[in-house]
Amino acid sequence: MIGTDIAIDLGTSKFKVYLDGKGIVLSEPSIIAVDNATDEVIAIGSEAYDMLGRTSERITVARPLCNGVISDFSMAEHLISHYLKEINNSRVFMPRVVVSVPCGITEVEKRAVVDAIGAAGVRKVCLIEEPVAAAIGAGVDIAVPHGTMIVDIGEGTTDMAVISLNGIAIANSTHIAGDDFNDSIIKYVRKKFNLVIGDRMAEEAKIAIGCAYPRKKLMTFTLKGRNAMSGLPETTVMNSDEMIEALIEPAISIIRTVQATLEETPPELLSDIFTDGIYLTGGSANLYGLSTLLSKKTKIPVVTFENPENCVVLGAGKAIKYIDKIDGRTHGKMNPLVAYY
Repeated sequence: MIGTDIAIDLGTSKFKVYLDGKGIVLSEPSIIAVDNATDEVIAIGSEAYDMLGRTSERITVARPLCNGVISDFSMAEHLISHYLKEINNSRVFMPRVVVSVPCGITEVEKRAVVDAIGAAGVRKVCLIEEPVAAAIGAGVDIAVPHGTMIVDIGEGTTDMAVISLNGIAIANSTHIAGDDFNDSIIKYVRKKFNLVIGDRMAEEAKIAIGCAYPRKKLMTFTLKGRNAMSGLPETTVMNSDEMIEALIEPAISIIRTVQATLEETPPELLSDIFTDGIYLTGGSANLYGLSTLLSKKTKIPVVTFENPENCVVLGAGKAIKYIDKIDGRTHGKMNPLVAYY
């Protein structure tokens, strides 16, 4: 494992690491718990996730990564350093790293990612845009002069791009993603059932019965929360048809951004997309009926995958081979990576 190159997916929800030759070796929540009295980190990952919504005022549980970028530099540095030490104990031979970033981030945000990972002592940091990584992870040959559209719906951002010849022809990004689905459920339950629920309960309900298109069979889920009027504990049952009412607004917002991106796409590339379909990746692509709704609204077939949440990290892992060819060209074709160190 000494000096082995790695790929990282800095997700708002999950921190994933791909080890060259071994595959995905780590997938943990991007959450950190800090003792406010001593500023000491007391938990990271799954242990910190278990504390979410269940802590005293002394402990803060936070996500140092927000909307696909670093929101708290020192906490992100600690998180990255902790996970890299878990998979690479050697201090002499440090790995080279490929990191996925949203396509709409600024140079300052890119530099923050590079600095945070560089602080862990890696030899070289290369960035790859998430739609490009998702396309590679989905098994698409992005080196050919052929248009491929990727819509990557994560927890914090939805990135979409039309890719051809190892580069992005048209790209778009929106902050409406998995977190907004959770927020919509919380607001809907408060309005309809007069019940206050937390983010974790909304997440569980979304995974259990969440849908953006009617299910063949009506499903139900028991929500546990606090009555907004009495302040006492209460439960209520929500069905999948009600879930559509809660989730349709953010789902349509994402689809409108996809439609706007298609409108800007050159006709030749658009004809390729119409033939091949739109590739739907990211954790929120698991939402039932979202692919059907997208297909009906765009009149284009939608291609889904078994584990869409892993497409980005797998693609970043496959892109490790481009590190040695970072001079800008690979056999006359553009390199999908951007080098910093």
